[in-house]
Amino acid sequence: MPHDPPVSPSEGPPPRRDDRGDRPGGTGADLPGGTDKDRTGGGDRDRPGDSDRDRTDGSGTDRTDGSATNRTDGSGADGRPRWLPHLTLPGCWGALLLACLSFTPSLLPRGGVLQGLVCGIAAAIGYGLGVVAAYIWRAFVDREARSPSRRSWLILLTSTILLFGLFFGLGQYWQHRIRLLMEVAEYNALATVACPFVAALVFWLLLLTGRGLRRLYRWTTRLLGRWIGPRATRVVGWLLVTGLAWSVFTGLLLEGLVNAANETFSLRDTHTPEGVHQPTSPLRSGGPGSVVPWDSLGREGRAFTGSGPSAREIGAFTRRTAQEPVRAYAGLATADDTEARAVRAVADLRRAGGFERENLLVMTTTGSGWVDPAAVDSFEYLGNGDSATVAMQYSYLPSWLSYLVDQSKAREAGRDLFDAVYDTWSKLPQDKRPRLFVAGESLGSFGGETAFSGEADLRNRTAGTLFAGPPNFNTLFREFSDDRDPGSPEIEPVYKDGRTVRFTDDPATGTTPADRPWDGTRVLYLMHPSDPIVWWSPDLVLSEPDWIGEAPGDDVLEAMVWIPFVTFWQVTADLPFSTGVPDGHGHRYKVAYVDGWYDIMRPAGFTAADLDRLKDVVRQDG
Repeated sequence: MPHDPPVSPSEGPPPRRDDRGDRPGGTGADLPGGTDKDRTGGGDRDRPGDSDRDRTDGSGTDRTDGSATNRTDGSGADGRPRWLPHLTLPGCWGALLLACLSFTPSLLPRGGVLQGLVCGIAAAIGYGLGVVAAYIWRAFVDREARSPSRRSWLILLTSTILLFGLFFGLGQYWQHRIRLLMEVAEYNALATVACPFVAALVFWLLLLTGRGLRRLYRWTTRLLGRWIGPRATRVVGWLLVTGLAWSVFTGLLLEGLVNAANETFSLRDTHTPEGVHQPTSPLRSGGPGSVVPWDSLGREGRAFTGSGPSAREIGAFTRRTAQEPVRAYAGLATADDTEARAVRAVADLRRAGGFERENLLVMTTTGSGWVDPAAVDSFEYLGNGDSATVAMQYSYLPSWLSYLVDQSKAREAGRDLFDAVYDTWSKLPQDKRPRLFVAGESLGSFGGETAFSGEADLRNRTAGTLFAGPPNFNTLFREFSDDRDPGSPEIEPVYKDGRTVRFTDDPATGTTPADRPWDGTRVLYLMHPSDPIVWWSPDLVLSEPDWIGEAPGDDVLEAMVWIPFVTFWQVTADLPFSTGVPDGHGHRYKVAYVDGWYDIMRPAGFTAADLDRLKDVVRQDG
């Protein structure tokens, strides 16, 4: 395709000819279906499988169709300014669109750096979509790529300044409203200013990575072309490059990250939290007579057995004579495999008299073995200390990382621990058995669910269950939510009239349906509308979930909408910060445990004022 002749900067660009006559900047220049080479729909040389003709030849001169053209007007051969990095016009429009949309609100407040990360990822995705869209368009109109005009780049630049500035300002307004909803006062103006720079850096790194893969594909196809035909070359080349990239990511980067994190947190596991001491009571694992050594409990196990309310503290709250609760635990160093650890934990539970208490709780931990003190403390206070709790560790990794890579370990731990407890419990005389409860938070709820086949199994083998912040991939949670009664929203579903399983974001306000009986075993899910652990799913990439299309919860903005690709990365970015908000929002359920356990256990002799006092205790301990 011929090029416009070089012109002097003082003369300006020469008139261009299109199919409708000699008109400078003809009206069809930027319209689909026009013939002028300076349309915005052209300029896409990043299409899949394209040649290297759009790259520089190493001398700083742009090449198009094998020829080089030196411009004296400060622009490259494709009409773009020389100071602008090599980008295609359709890709830039896609990047601008998704970058702007990334400022729309999601579930939690986002700081400037985090927003920049989301914006950069969204822009890179938008760039790729723009490139592909232009490639498909050219295939339909059956023409090659054409260089955009300087005017087209100027329109893009002006639009970028206006649109990005508008959405940046709207983003700050939306974030301010989310902080008000959650009573978050923290705000970092410097991080907000850094947002566009972080976004640009992330975008450019991802773009370079994509272009590196494209060059690898081209090299592969040239190599394969010596032995096989061109069509097979393209298919095999993409398969090889995609497979290699995936192998590098999962086998080197991801596995390396997990191994490094495992090493780091395994060292942390040898430490004891400040203020925690080895128990002197035989009712705790690691104490006198325990079959589980103190040093084998791990950091979180020592925190669990070395703390908690005493009989005196519980009695002061209930105004009755209380017992000291039993706490049994097995760490990773206690035994070599999950089943053996479960057996050791149950053996220590039995030694301490846990099966002789009125209430017995099987608690599935999260990640590194952490147990939310609010969950167990509330259970012990409401049971007047006549209770026992057993738990065990299955990983060194923190909850958010275990959430991604240790799901199988959580499944084994939850099933093996409950089965070991149930095996002993079921052999006791019926009038001598404690009430058997199950609980878990986050990945702990996932592990806790795996011991049961469904609603009937939960009702028949437990006296009650309390799961908080269940991940979206929980099998039973998804079953109960997906099969909810017609008309009930996903953020608070009603399953079979609430006869056994119910859901709430705040049990203090009651559970739906309030007008239906809730007899026998009670199963309660605590889940906040703003908890990304509950709502994150790979399906967010291309599918709008019901919880976004329906009326939002009390702590979620109505302005939150589902946007393909963008919403997935917004909610993904919320995951690591799900506990960095005040209690009652995100993934924080401390005070909710008080009313939750009260609904499940139904203890006698407690008033609303007593529950408020217990909430104050839980807040102080948390």
